[in-house]
Amino acid sequence: MASRLSTREHYAGLLDKYDTWLFDCDGVLWSGDKAIDGATDVLQLLRHHNKSVLFVTNNATKSRVNYKKKFDSLGVEAHVDEIYGSAYASAVYISSVMKMPKDKKVYVIGMAGLEEELKEEGISYIGGTDPEDNTLAGFSLASWTPDPSVGAVLCGLDTSVNYTKLSKAFNYILRNEGCAFLATNEDSTYPTAEGLLPGAGTISAPLRYALGRDPIAIGKPKGTMLDCIKAKHDFDPKRTIMVGDRLNTDIEFGKAGGLATLLVLTGITKESELSGPNASPTVPDYVTNSLGDLRALIA
Repeated sequence: MASRLSTREHYAGLLDKYDTWLFDCDGVLWSGDKAIDGATDVLQLLRHHNKSVLFVTNNATKSRVNYKKKFDSLGVEAHVDEIYGSAYASAVYISSVMKMPKDKKVYVIGMAGLEEELKEEGISYIGGTDPEDNTLAGFSLASWTPDPSVGAVLCGLDTSVNYTKLSKAFNYILRNEGCAFLATNEDSTYPTAEGLLPGAGTISAPLRYALGRDPIAIGKPKGTMLDCIKAKHDFDPKRTIMVGDRLNTDIEFGKAGGLATLLVLTGITKESELSGPNASPTVPDYVTNSLGDLRALIA
């Protein structure tokens, strides 16, 4: 059973026990374009106590550089090398794990942030925001010349997804020998200030169905994201805590990596999922209503 945090002593215990704090962003630090009450104060408190603060997000629509602009606009201190998005992790996976040859390309279903991270890693790509692929016109194999150098298809959240992109991606995986099928993450939903929208997992879903196979997913809860962080930051998993609002991504990510987990209730997960007949099998180590609750430690 998760430990309910509510007193100053509870929060002081967390502060003493963990040196590295990993945070999801949407639903933890902010909701839409509004910071969660007290979140910035808590981050300042952690830095004051010399804690390592890292931000781990499945949002692949923005590069780390552009994602930092959101932190800045909300008054949240963050440095580019503290931000780990699934777009960045996907680029690192392709260059460092797959070691895709330089003469190969990635076909992208995704947005500008994903392209920026690929470019930063020196990876060639096609598709994505290319106007040729952002069309509602019909698609015909007879009028398409496939690129034989495509060695991977990478799917992220794409608010302009269409039949042309899906058809090209499908055929590259089917036709190009050894073409990898990758997904930045498999989130079912995407939180906005006005409510939920379909997430990145729904973008790759048609391809999964058509191909009869699953993609290699990079983001939370998969361990690839944690490997990416470990490659850049040295930390002791036993003294590290993952703070998130989703049981099936943030909390499972932390547990799979041997980290402690703290669930906040300011995002996706609701109280009803923690107990009763519809309780989730995923149980966090700690639960608190909001990250702002840790302000109890500020004298």
